Amino acid sequence: MTAAALEPGQWHARLVGSGSEDPQLIRGTFELGRDIRRALLYTTALGAYDVEVNGVALSDTELKPGWTSYQWRLNADVHDVTAHLRSGTNAIGIVLTGGWYTERFGFRDEARRFYQGPPAAAAQLVLEYTDGTEDLVVTGETWRCGSGPVVAAGIYQGEAYDARLEVPDWSDPCFDDSGWAAVSGVDAPGVLPTVRSSPPVRAVEHLPVQRVLATPSGKTVLDFGQNLVGRLRIRVQGDRGHTVTLRHAEVLENGELGVRPLRNAAATDHYTLSGDGEETWEPRWTFHGFRYAEVENWPGEFAPEHVTAVVVHSDMPRTGGFTTSHALLQRFHDNVVWGMRGNFLSIPTDCPQRDERLGWTGDMQVFAPTASFLYDCDAFLRSWLQDVRLEQKAAGGVVPMVVPAVIPQVPGLSEPVAAWGDAITVVPSVLWERFGDLDALRECFEAMATWVDVIEARSGESLLWQDGLQFGDWLDPDAPPERPGEAKVDADIVATAYFFRSAELTGKAAALIGREADARHYAGLADRAAAAFRDAYVTPMGRMMSDAPTAYALAIVFGLVEDEQRDAMGRRLRELVRASGYRISTGFVGTPVICDALTATGHADAASRLLTQTECPSWLYPVTMGATTVWERWDSMLEDGSINPGQMTSFNHYALGAVADWLHREVAGLAPLEPAYRVIGIAPTLLADLEDASAWHETPYGTASSRWWRVGDRVHFRVEVPPNATARVELPSGATYDIGSGVHTWVEEHRRSSPSRGALSLSTSLAEIIDDIEAYQAVLAAIRASDPERGEVFRRTTRWTPGRQLREPLNKAPLRILEAIEKALASLPAKSNR
Repeated sequence: MTAAALEPGQWHARLVGSGSEDPQLIRGTFELGRDIRRALLYTTALGAYDVEVNGVALSDTELKPGWTSYQWRLNADVHDVTAHLRSGTNAIGIVLTGGWYTERFGFRDEARRFYQGPPAAAAQLVLEYTDGTEDLVVTGETWRCGSGPVVAAGIYQGEAYDARLEVPDWSDPCFDDSGWAAVSGVDAPGVLPTVRSSPPVRAVEHLPVQRVLATPSGKTVLDFGQNLVGRLRIRVQGDRGHTVTLRHAEVLENGELGVRPLRNAAATDHYTLSGDGEETWEPRWTFHGFRYAEVENWPGEFAPEHVTAVVVHSDMPRTGGFTTSHALLQRFHDNVVWGMRGNFLSIPTDCPQRDERLGWTGDMQVFAPTASFLYDCDAFLRSWLQDVRLEQKAAGGVVPMVVPAVIPQVPGLSEPVAAWGDAITVVPSVLWERFGDLDALRECFEAMATWVDVIEARSGESLLWQDGLQFGDWLDPDAPPERPGEAKVDADIVATAYFFRSAELTGKAAALIGREADARHYAGLADRAAAAFRDAYVTPMGRMMSDAPTAYALAIVFGLVEDEQRDAMGRRLRELVRASGYRISTGFVGTPVICDALTATGHADAASRLLTQTECPSWLYPVTMGATTVWERWDSMLEDGSINPGQMTSFNHYALGAVADWLHREVAGLAPLEPAYRVIGIAPTLLADLEDASAWHETPYGTASSRWWRVGDRVHFRVEVPPNATARVELPSGATYDIGSGVHTWVEEHRRSSPSRGALSLSTSLAEIIDDIEAYQAVLAAIRASDPERGEVFRRTTRWTPGRQLREPLNKAPLRILEAIEKALASLPAKSNR
């Protein structure tokens, strides 16, 4: 593949196709009688396509041209095909399916086609002759179309392939297409294909079968040991006309394939054999999110080596990682990486498996910092931001909840929604911070300003964003399964906090690109919005009117409060985290920032307990349940192994994995102090529950890394700074160093804190019990040993506050349980404070 831009007026090819939604083959021929210097082939489609020249496939990229807002923007690929051409007759062949263009988008019975008309493809071959002249070969009404072995193909439903219908040599010049039909032209007014700048989709990895399972109903299910996105590759031999069916799902329930979360997505592929010996096949026009695959109607004896899982996603370079000896935390971070891989497929999607797979702006807004550390996703997100701007313009300045905006039937889709629409200010700012991409700010500034203007108008003189549709702290774990927006924090607090943040980011962007008047305007607006936020929602003593962790976390991390209030809010946040038993009590908005808020206000101990918690809800609970990607809900799978009863349950969502950015920046301590890591900030945070942590990142200057590890009471630090970069190091002792490139090491004395323990009893405060994890576990075990159900209620409902004694939530417990608790506590050894 090569790069060669098309200017307006240079595109002459017609979009053509069969006129139906069916998968199809399209071909055309041309004569070549002169010597050529270079031949460039531009191709695109409203749909998904692949292209061949004289029987040779041109690339290993897939689902071209990718998904964009087709009504305004269409990607084109360009290949140098000079070596593929010959003197005389030549042929261009295109395989065309509907892809995203003909998909039905929406939820349950409301799913509808959004883009109208049949799929169509276009090709334009530019022939540059050695004598300096040029010719064009373009798709048009003289091209022919026919059917092939792809019988049906859909992103959600899957692919059906009949090998008996394969057409040998169909893209060769000598093929007789006289029995094929003439193509129909398709008009796309105002859409000029532009050469794709984002990375292509590719098959990037193959995974073998880990286990072959026989389900209670007698089905054969393959377990690949990893929830992934892609398809199956099979090698099979059998009778002509025999059809093998492959069905995909992320989890098992009651020993069977758990397909209920897929909703309307069939996620099923069919392969009909030609009967010509061993046949190898994999679908090319769909993708599935799955760990398990059910194989039905396999001919003969099944052998696991005949099937592999093919991992598919946009092919971005890996640029960062995190490691720790804490096995569950390491698996969680691995899950974050796998979740990004599966959901960065042409666009950033929310999930890859059910009948959705949409570009939800809120998910990307919270995950952008994590994504930009793990992979070079600058070009990928720049491409998506083009569609964000186009959709925003069409919506009168409102950034839609999903981009491309293909679900207009959803109420409020064109209403401004905080934390979702703010993707237009946050994502470009992240691209500047992490990649030094000032062009992203230049391209997006007008859209950033327009979004803030829309919110300012909505907020009125009060500058409090208090009306309209809001998702708030979506999927707060205390929200009912069918009402995921009912969070503890008031939605207007979330909305006004994000209004401030977007105004502030827009002001900073204006200053960076030299728009001084705009910089003053939006910085002033941000200051006034912050003052309005404090006046309305923060007491002089630093308590939030909505006394919920997300409210405090947003105010602290966004910088909405002054230092005196900030410290008080940090203390209150720590109290709330403890009161919840160090279990997660935040949703999509609060979760990415709560650990930042705790460490920023001096409560790394609480952040450590929160991070390493394994009870539900927590980041590590899914890991204990066998998760290999991050879940949409904290309890997507319940402790009894059943799937969450809600109708919105995914086992591959990256949003709640956004805390990984904190692991990179704060725990390992590797952050950019200047854009693109020209100056690196190294400031590790020692967590009591970790023995070590390290992170690496491939900066434009080379690899940067930060590592710390304990040896007894001593902590070792190792920092690597790439050439032509510098670093500002701040060690936990407070010592600071300005260093240049190379490897640098330090050792400091840091005795791990061990709180004292006196005599414990039913009169001990609940806060003291929960802060002593051994005491808490002893109490819980004593209750569960006698009454497991009571133990679960106690675990789930107790508020661990300083002013209450342990006996209070147990006031109706039988005497045997109280005695068991007293005995368990008395058996714990006393500990002196270190």
